[in-house]
Amino acid sequence: MRALRFAAFGGVDRLRVEQLPDPRPNLGEVIIRVRAASLNPSDSKNTLGRMEGTTLPRTPGRDFAGVIVDGPVELLNQEVWDTGGDVGFTRDGTHAEFVAVPIDGVRPKPKNLSFDEAATVGVNFVAAWLGLVERAHVKPGEWVLATGAAGGVGSAVTQVAKWKGAFTIGADRTPIAEERQREYAIDQFAIAESADDYRGLVDAVRSLTGGRGADVSFDAVGGPLFEPCLRALGQGGRQVTITSVGNPRVSLNLLDFYHHQLSLFGVDTRAYDTKASARILELLTPGFEEGALKPSPIARRFTLDEAADAYSAVESGTLKGKVVFAFPM
Repeated sequence: MRALRFAAFGGVDRLRVEQLPDPRPNLGEVIIRVRAASLNPSDSKNTLGRMEGTTLPRTPGRDFAGVIVDGPVELLNQEVWDTGGDVGFTRDGTHAEFVAVPIDGVRPKPKNLSFDEAATVGVNFVAAWLGLVERAHVKPGEWVLATGAAGGVGSAVTQVAKWKGAFTIGADRTPIAEERQREYAIDQFAIAESADDYRGLVDAVRSLTGGRGADVSFDAVGGPLFEPCLRALGQGGRQVTITSVGNPRVSLNLLDFYHHQLSLFGVDTRAYDTKASARILELLTPGFEEGALKPSPIARRFTLDEAADAYSAVESGTLKGKVVFAFPM
């Protein structure tokens, strides 16, 4: 099989497409012919040595959709999808023609999604589900604030929140077109022109919620937006944080924090392997098949031979939408 490999951390010049033996399943595994695999920022950071726990040499890549071609006979030819915090880090990943994963590490792909579409879902929607449903326990009728609302995780957050019956406020540096706002299930939108000028965001959220504040803040940006998101919460509010742009050290008013009885949750999808991630994707599947949830838009499709261009584009942030490696049959 052809697979993308890196044997040392560094820039795209360290990436090589190599010819490797086709993988064989160990006990409890299946072999997936990868039909599509997306490229996440964490995949790019992994090759640069900015992630922890990676063993080398390694094939990168987390999210994928494909067909089972080896394993228990009753599973052969099933169309499946998954992601995982171990894939591409401690086990070979999905930027290859084939990938070996645990049998419990895949689930049937939503019937209405193409392989390319399904491959864009994993990391973003797993993060949204973990933060909103399993940490913050979002309830129908609550207000959810999502920063980076035009991005992959932010748009997943607003969609999952709406699916669970919540009202949504999207915050980003630039306006989202009305059509895209509806597509992302955003009820109200606030422009955070400057992370340093947090008062505008806080005031906007208070105004949009009739003065009560948000019930849940899902901060997909971190850094300077951490405190504004916290201050935008109402009594008993919960904040979810998944990253930090810039300085990882943040501050908060501790008096406000405990007077308002706030809660703070950290979520890291790297802690969820293929089996744990498959469980979450199974719970998300009805939302996609009902049309309540939509995969991230695909900015561009690449081949493995174009991997250097794909990784450079993701690292620079020049493409709006998901990058996908497509593998023809």
